[in-house]
Amino acid sequence: MRDTWSSLAPARRRVLVGAVGLLLVVVVAVVVVALVRRDDPVDPVAQDRPGPVLLVPGYGGSTAGLEVLADALRTSGRDARVVAPAGDGTGDLEDQAADLAAAVDRVLGETGAPSVDLVGYSAGGVVVRLYVADLGGGSTVRRAVSLGSPQHGTDLTSLGAALGGATCPEACRQLDPGSTLLRELNAGDETPPGPAWVAVWTEGDATVVPADSGALAGATSYAVQEVCPDLAVSHTELPRDPAVAGMVEAALAGAEPAVPGPGVC
Repeated sequence: MRDTWSSLAPARRRVLVGAVGLLLVVVVAVVVVALVRRDDPVDPVAQDRPGPVLLVPGYGGSTAGLEVLADALRTSGRDARVVAPAGDGTGDLEDQAADLAAAVDRVLGETGAPSVDLVGYSAGGVVVRLYVADLGGGSTVRRAVSLGSPQHGTDLTSLGAALGGATCPEACRQLDPGSTLLRELNAGDETPPGPAWVAVWTEGDATVVPADSGALAGATSYAVQEVCPDLAVSHTELPRDPAVAGMVEAALAGAEPAVPGPGVC
């Protein structure tokens, strides 16, 4: 090994030393982030006292599908509100998490409720997780539902990131499977302490690729087809589908979350 190292040109040695040094920096950073999150004090809220439901939009900020889901939740008796996106919904996901934190504070102040339930659709599910992991959401959120969310990234962003520029804005780059944001968020516990977590996705998802990127270790986690085998639902149809609405309602119910039975189909 010593002879091999000695035989390398000085420039080559410097490149290898630099690469090893960079790798060590990345590993240390990921470990530190995981430890900081794990040590943050969390005071979980009561699971038997549901508060308002806030629905968090996905990449691009469209709220149309979530309004359909919100109406279904209101019909079932819940106070459901769609969080208005800041900007065009393609900016920094950590900034979007800060906006969500402000929205939660406003709703808690308006209603006097002890907690909120959050439903994050698509990239909104990553925003929810950032809020709970980094911004105190573990002490304000009772249930956290991830709906068709690229929790481990989506391969579609890799092409956009390669093209660069306006083709793939910051949130797009952050949803690349190898992004620093997702690497740090998924280091250690994928379901930060505080809320009860539920992750639902569809096997017919052509936006979140692979579809099971929507799964979360430590959550009640399942594809809609595990409950309704004949249900053909795409990524955009998730918040509009009545059976999926039934799954979300079940996730937000008083009992501890569980995979629902076929009655929701």
